Amino acid sequence: MDSENSDNSTGALADLRVVELGSLIAGPFAGRLLGDLGADVIKVEAPGRADPLRTWGQAAVDGEHAFWTVHARNKRSISLNLREEQGREILLDLIAVSDIVVENFRPGTLEKWGVGYETMREHNPGIIMARVSGYGQTGPDAHKAGYASVAEGVSGLRYINGFPGGPAPRMSLSIGDSLAGMFAVQGVLAAVHARHRTGRGQVVDVALTEACLAMMESTIPDYDLAGVIREPSGTRLSGIAPSNLYRARDRRWVIIAANQDTVFRRLCTAIGREDLIDDPRTRDHVARGRHENMLDDVIGEWVRHRDSDDVIELLGDAGVVAGPVNNIAQVAENEQFRDRDMLVPHHDERLGRDVLGPGVVPKLSETPGSVRSAGSPEPGHHNTEIYTQLLGLAPERITELSEAGII
Repeated sequence: MDSENSDNSTGALADLRVVELGSLIAGPFAGRLLGDLGADVIKVEAPGRADPLRTWGQAAVDGEHAFWTVHARNKRSISLNLREEQGREILLDLIAVSDIVVENFRPGTLEKWGVGYETMREHNPGIIMARVSGYGQTGPDAHKAGYASVAEGVSGLRYINGFPGGPAPRMSLSIGDSLAGMFAVQGVLAAVHARHRTGRGQVVDVALTEACLAMMESTIPDYDLAGVIREPSGTRLSGIAPSNLYRARDRRWVIIAANQDTVFRRLCTAIGREDLIDDPRTRDHVARGRHENMLDDVIGEWVRHRDSDDVIELLGDAGVVAGPVNNIAQVAENEQFRDRDMLVPHHDERLGRDVLGPGVVPKLSETPGSVRSAGSPEPGHHNTEIYTQLLGLAPERITELSEAGII
């Protein structure tokens, strides 16, 4: 990996330059995904106000946390004070030689600073801006700050998670941020495609709440047509049976998903319950959904007398969808992930060592993405490189701007 230059990529987006504004998760995650696919992503942090993500993550070595290593990978880092006029002028010069801006400030923040999208467009008519916020750029709630946890609640995603009658638990990850980041990249790629026809950029407006809402499957039409309010159903999805997790003899949980008719018949044969194939209670999808408790009892009894690996192997050989519930240590040793380069080293300059992280998704056959660098060791690490090579600033000018607190 080349930790000093992200321009050596041969990925699908190697001809695109991205300016990443904002901090924490959703916007930077979108920047990471674009960088994974080859884009030259320039991360902007305010002088003296580093992205808080640098200090996030549950593991730390010598005070350095691992979250930053993954989310800031494949990015070059500059410091720039957008609250000062000189800083905004430099930003607009950078916009003029870039393709995409990703920002996740509260709506109106860039406009307040005088560098909103219309101003950027004056300097670069083709600029595309992905704007990620809690509620979107318009509407009665647009002014509100938003975090993924609240977005998951507002959208209903949190409500249907968990067990009946209990509080709606967190999913232990910022799912809303990740969804918003992915939708932002989807929108950016669509806007890049459209720019080939029109020559003009546009705004990609992504709300955390709407990214979560988009994942709610049939819940909205179910309510609209029949007044059905889907309730949390614990470890299974109500009406989709059998599809649940079961505890094996070695105390490990196994997921078995055999709700499709053909797969269910294979399951019945594999566990010696061919009688259930033509049983009126279980012979089709609708009937199985009504008798899911009975099915869970039957399958659970069969699983609990066997070790998890034996269950998974036997069902897999029978063509039944089954797999383990892995903890992260087991994920890190997963042969399938390792074979497909889904667990790859990131050389972290702060630690002077490689740190394992997730690989690049999706895999492209001709222009694959790659992990070329881990997150920059400190804000402004690439100031000289970017300000001299891209903007043509003289070294003495860079020194002046640094002493003035602009960069």
